[in-house]
Amino acid sequence: MRVPIEEPGDDRLADYVQLREVNLRRLLEEEHGLFIAEGDKVIRRAAGAGFEPRSFLLAPRWLDSLQDVLEQWPDKPVYVVSEELAEQVTGFHVHRGALASYKRRAAVPLPELLATDTRRIAIFDDIVDHTNVGAGFRAAAALGVGLVLVTPTCADPLYRRSIKVSMGTVFQVPWTRLRSWPGDLKLLQDNGYVAAAMALTDDSITLDDLAARKDEKLALIFGTEGHGLKPSVLRQADLTVKIPMAGGVDSLNVASSAAVAFYATR
Repeated sequence: MRVPIEEPGDDRLADYVQLREVNLRRLLEEEHGLFIAEGDKVIRRAAGAGFEPRSFLLAPRWLDSLQDVLEQWPDKPVYVVSEELAEQVTGFHVHRGALASYKRRAAVPLPELLATDTRRIAIFDDIVDHTNVGAGFRAAAALGVGLVLVTPTCADPLYRRSIKVSMGTVFQVPWTRLRSWPGDLKLLQDNGYVAAAMALTDDSITLDDLAARKDEKLALIFGTEGHGLKPSVLRQADLTVKIPMAGGVDSLNVASSAAVAFYATR
């Protein structure tokens, strides 16, 4: 269903309006249950993960290379636009000239996810930068983390920027948003997970010490940029962990910390 469009105000392009306006997009995407995939690789990975598209927005040069994806959904509209028009609609230069709107899935309840008995869980608490969320998911996928949990105030893993930075690995690693935080930590602990909070406290053990424990089931908790984890989270965690630093550096970016911790405890 190829549909050429020449006017930026065309109502059929509503899913793609002002993609850089985070608050606007959050409301629109929650209301309509959608997310935006940017770039041919991410579009393919979303399709490969079984997400159902609502529509595609493509510059003409992408029609042939994405034809196999489009043929999977012959009833979905493919809006064909110039790259200039795409920029007018989205509010930024769509470098790759390819976007797709996909339907979100219903969240999987935490007890159901824990039934898979994964050994390593990452918890991202109140991380507000979508780039960090995406990078955290990419590290989790690469380094064997079986489940990612995001707290109620964490940025959306399915926001366009998060998906792009993750290179589509948000579709690969099972995840859900917690409903009660830090209350849900008890459910993890009741299921045999050691809750390890990454924090610089007086009683923190080193990451080397944590790795040496060889805990069978481990949940690693990472806090917001700048302020870290709240005292209520630290009180409920089983232990706090720090990464030994050199060169007068006191901490790493949260996504970098996550990658180091995932590797050390894999």
